[in-house]
Amino acid sequence: MAIDKDLLEVVLDAVRPSLQADGGDCALVGVDDETGIVTIEMTGACAGCSLSEVTISQGIERVLKDNVPGVTGVRAVM
Repeated sequence: MAIDKDLLEVVLDAVRPSLQADGGDCALVGVDDETGIVTIEMTGACAGCSLSEVTISQGIERVLKDNVPGVTGVRAVM
């Protein structure tokens, strides 16, 4: 199932203010339509934060899976 990249960006834009409030952000790196894995890069304060894995798994991944059909997970690159 192909993931709607426009919808993905809209949902990421909705998540960004929370990240930006703490001095960080995220950038979409890529999408694997076959596996449903979305790859993002944590930037700013989020890039080196010890809680970034929690932010990804319990925040960004949950929101994307709930709002973007076809997303099965989120992976971060450093």
